[in-house]
Amino acid sequence: MIKAKLFFTKYTNSFSVYIQNLEELSVQQIQELQNFVSVRRGIFDFETYSFVVQKRLEFEEFLALIKNSEIEATCNEKLLEIKTNARIEFGKYKGLFYSEVPDSYLKWLKINYRGKDRETLDIELKSRNL
Repeated sequence: MIKAKLFFTKYTNSFSVYIQNLEELSVQQIQELQNFVSVRRGIFDFETYSFVVQKRLEFEEFLALIKNSEIEATCNEKLLEIKTNARIEFGKYKGLFYSEVPDSYLKWLKINYRGKDRETLDIELKSRNL
């Protein structure tokens, strides 16, 4: 059986995981991942092959959770690089750098935000391939 290839990214108040080989996984493996996310009240996004959980977690803690689950996976950590000094000036992530917010929020902003930081938002979206 193929192991899931997971790339963990830690944010200030959440973490996201990109599943590099989602299309190669069996239905059972995908259901195990969905259950892992659901138990933690996260959001699984099939469009971006990723999931987000609104909980602060270190990479080592994530590894322990995966090890204690039935998920067969290789895990890597993706470290954030702050590309801009621009901070969000509104909403639930006010005060954070654009590079620190979860993908799901950036995707929401992509559709709904037309303010002065739109160029910064577009740069961050492009850097994450969203």
